[in-house]
Amino acid sequence: MSSCALRRLLFRSNYLISPMRRLSDLVGGYRIDGTLKSAKTLRATLAQHVAALNSREPPVSVADAKTLEPRTMSVSHDRVVIPLETDPELRLQYINWMGYVRFGMILEDLDTFAVWLSYKHNQGDSNMGRPDHHPMGIVTACVDRIDLHHVKILPDSDIIMEGHVSWVGRSSIEATMKLLQKQDGSEWRQLLTAKFVMVSRNPHGPGVIANHPLKCETEQESQIFREGQEASARRKQKDQESLLKTPPTESERIALHDIFRITVDENAHTFRHRILPDKHVWMEDSKLKTVIICFPAQRNLYNKIFGGFLMRQAFELAWANCALFSKSRPMLLAVDDIMFRKSVEVGSLLFLSSQVRLLSLPRG
Repeated sequence: MSSCALRRLLFRSNYLISPMRRLSDLVGGYRIDGTLKSAKTLRATLAQHVAALNSREPPVSVADAKTLEPRTMSVSHDRVVIPLETDPELRLQYINWMGYVRFGMILEDLDTFAVWLSYKHNQGDSNMGRPDHHPMGIVTACVDRIDLHHVKILPDSDIIMEGHVSWVGRSSIEATMKLLQKQDGSEWRQLLTAKFVMVSRNPHGPGVIANHPLKCETEQESQIFREGQEASARRKQKDQESLLKTPPTESERIALHDIFRITVDENAHTFRHRILPDKHVWMEDSKLKTVIICFPAQRNLYNKIFGGFLMRQAFELAWANCALFSKSRPMLLAVDDIMFRKSVEVGSLLFLSSQVRLLSLPRG
């Protein structure tokens, strides 16, 4: 699996309102009955919501989490449809060379949906589009994990995105989402589970701003919240264990020394003469790089480059690198640990670099 250096942001543009989709079916044991908004409608409403927030005068004081009314998980719960079945032009944008859906496009949709759910949590029971909460700008902090349950997503069947806010810190907020699709005339199948972590920033100055707290109503919701807390603690621990802050452990030093020994010619009496073991490749030779121009068409709600677009570009570069390295067409199984460190300005030249870091050989 190759990794790509990323930077972060959301998006802004004008969108046409598409008609609402009516679905009535069972999903995961319960019935979807009613009208689902399309992903295009969601983006337009989200743009309207953020534009209304930005037009307000800066508040006299910053919101205090202790004074904000707690929200339940059901407040942020929502579903949206990607209408691939009835929109040929949209289908063409999503299809890949194998006749399945491009995962990079799914990354863009998940990123937008996570922002929507986070705003919806703070909005409460009021309709989105007319803000009923304190000023904030919600951006993606990281992708905690994406697990694919079905690696093949069909381009000629509608996709339902469903999700809710599953954990809230002070300024951080975790959105848990899943994708569902009917395949081969069967019942709705869950395609993947994704957890995105967002952060609420002060739109009128530096620093972060408080979210409405999350209130759990059942033991199941409490367990979901605890899992979000544990994931947050793991991310903080992992950050502390970074090589920029902590030296390698004893086991890591032994592993590095073992690798060093098998690549050194003991008879050469110099470290400059290195030996490549049989059936190995130098890691330096597994790199693939590219440069892209960041045009206004890829901007987000805050006039920066959309984070979903950055993830798509990084994923497709990583996939291409794996394909060149393995001389095959790789299938994605999971995504984790995508961190957004800094926003990318419109007009930037963005340098992307990927490298194969780890591989496993087939058994037998």
